[in-house]
Amino acid sequence: MPDAVYVRDAFARIADRYVLTNHVLSCGADVWWRKSVSTRLRQWNPARVLDVASGTGDLALEIQRQCPDCEVTASDFCEEMLAHAARRGITKTLVADALHLPLLDSGFDAVTVAFGLRNMTDYPAALREMLRVLKPGGHLVILDFSLPHGLLRRPYRFYLHHVLPRLAGWLTGHRDTYEYLGGSIEAFPSGAAMIELLESCGFTEASATPLTGGVVSIYQGTRPQ
Repeated sequence: MPDAVYVRDAFARIADRYVLTNHVLSCGADVWWRKSVSTRLRQWNPARVLDVASGTGDLALEIQRQCPDCEVTASDFCEEMLAHAARRGITKTLVADALHLPLLDSGFDAVTVAFGLRNMTDYPAALREMLRVLKPGGHLVILDFSLPHGLLRRPYRFYLHHVLPRLAGWLTGHRDTYEYLGGSIEAFPSGAAMIELLESCGFTEASATPLTGGVVSIYQGTRPQ
């Protein structure tokens, strides 16, 4: 599991260049990935959404655009990242550890987490905390990296471990942060393993949807009524 102090410090160092670096490294696909999550949320017409590990607020901003009547709260344990989210237009931010959210039970219609669960020190504890703050019948949507299968797998892993750290290091000046990224993706549960994890933490209707050949996946679960 990742080291929380290292992760927080690493993201604090790259906060100023984080948005640009994401767009470059994904060739802009990260914009579409977040739109796909927000489109799912829009069909449920949520009144309150919590975006956990919101970082610089990319997903929270997209949710605000697609669900203008929804109150979006962006939470993250890295204050430097959330400062960028606030400057970009997120009106409600919360500096908080995802494993110990200072929030009441059953307060949100939906919880989202994009590229953040993978960086948490205890996946089950984080998922159970997200379940706690969801209303009965509420939805969890996770967007995160996964490893593709088939012909794309080998070239993607080469890019992940050899090309991406060099390019990200040039963009941010902190190559070590992105060398950590590859290992975290390799270790992160995906597909059926993530569905099993969601179900073991109390979620129902768990599903996995790969995007872009399986480079990323959207996972979904529901808090039982």
